[in-house]
Amino acid sequence: MTNAIFNKNAVLPIGLLSLALVLPSCGSSEYKKYADNQAKQVATILRDNGCMQCHDAAAELPFYGKFPVIGPTVKVDMVEGTRYVDFTSLLEALDNGKLVAEADLAKVEDVALSGTMPPSKYTAMHWGTSLDSDEKAVLLAWAKDIRKKNYATSTVAEEFVNEPVQPLPTAIPTDPAKVALGFDLYHDTRLSHDNTIACATCHGLETAGVDHKQYSEGIGGQFGGVNAPTVYNSALNILQFWDGRAADLKEQAAGPPLNPVEMGSLSFDDISAKLAADKDLNKRFLAVYPEGFNQSTITDAIAEFEKTLLTPSRFDKYLMGDKSAITAEEIAGYELFKENKCATCHTGVNLGGQSFEYMGIKGDYFDYRGTGLTDGDNGRFAVTQKEQDRHRFKTPTLRNVMLTPPYMHDGSIATVEEAIRIMHEFQIGKEITDVETKSIVAFLNTLTGEYNGKLLQ
Repeated sequence: MTNAIFNKNAVLPIGLLSLALVLPSCGSSEYKKYADNQAKQVATILRDNGCMQCHDAAAELPFYGKFPVIGPTVKVDMVEGTRYVDFTSLLEALDNGKLVAEADLAKVEDVALSGTMPPSKYTAMHWGTSLDSDEKAVLLAWAKDIRKKNYATSTVAEEFVNEPVQPLPTAIPTDPAKVALGFDLYHDTRLSHDNTIACATCHGLETAGVDHKQYSEGIGGQFGGVNAPTVYNSALNILQFWDGRAADLKEQAAGPPLNPVEMGSLSFDDISAKLAADKDLNKRFLAVYPEGFNQSTITDAIAEFEKTLLTPSRFDKYLMGDKSAITAEEIAGYELFKENKCATCHTGVNLGGQSFEYMGIKGDYFDYRGTGLTDGDNGRFAVTQKEQDRHRFKTPTLRNVMLTPPYMHDGSIATVEEAIRIMHEFQIGKEITDVETKSIVAFLNTLTGEYNGKLLQ
């Protein structure tokens, strides 16, 4: 036993072994008191195993964090931990009987499955904080139950009901008359000041919902500061835009028309006047929206149309029980995708769009990029003004990802293979091989979907 303890602490800097030997254990079996309450059990396990010391942006630096040798390492670990995930909202949900975020669920589940947390250098100093088999079982059972009750799609095959990725819903309820109007408005250049730019200009339905440019070109040859994300399946995102500044599709549709760099209209009153002058369109519009053209009705129609932009794929058929829909090679790619923690962020029915993730957890991505920081690099910070949200971006969907280059919020990555390498290096801290990359690409190919019965090109 003595040798085992010594070996466990051998990686610590000289002088810290004695500190480790006197620090008290943080673990406990307190969670067992709540056998009839899964949420309280999970919250207690996370708290008692010290998870919040590194996964809470407001956590206080421990006393040993001020020591000259270990202090810098402790500070780095705490910053990295909160960049990966801040569990304060998760605990708040658990404590108050609210639904936990899908990405948080996936991350807790991954930790229980992989056994990677807490890291050995933490448990060496806080004996008893490693998750034991009973605690892991509690976390996994909780994750399975929450997913089945709240996130599993009704069409998923029973054997895949606990997968972090779920098949698309068959449809989102819409009003056909509003959808038809929304389709026309989506393609109408009169939403722009100079009548040259439509929603479809940057989000073409024939080009996988993107324009394949690093930055989209607006009126007067101006360029935006972030890459245009695909419009396909965007109704499944928790919020809209890379920084999440729009609550839903309707609010999102109100942004570009008045953006001076994008469509440049002065007001929705100006837009409405132009559209109302079209007698045929005005007649059709009044039949659906008696109040006529205004910001609310225009954006409502566009949003209603965008809800129809779902693209079921071969992978959805697989998750629904059709084992012949994808190949053994593609299945292996999906398993590697999960093994490498990709599904902890690219999770749910949209394989993304459910959380805001820090770009560059394991390394300085922006320093690697070498072009200097821009306003577009601020990410979620632009909305919340919280420093911990700087460089956090909404996880993009991976549906149709093979058709939507260039990649990243800055559109700086040209190929999907390079994007995979970048994500592994800067988000996971792992060098991925060409063979592994090829395997994941095989899986990503299964996510190319159909729109109106035709495979996207």
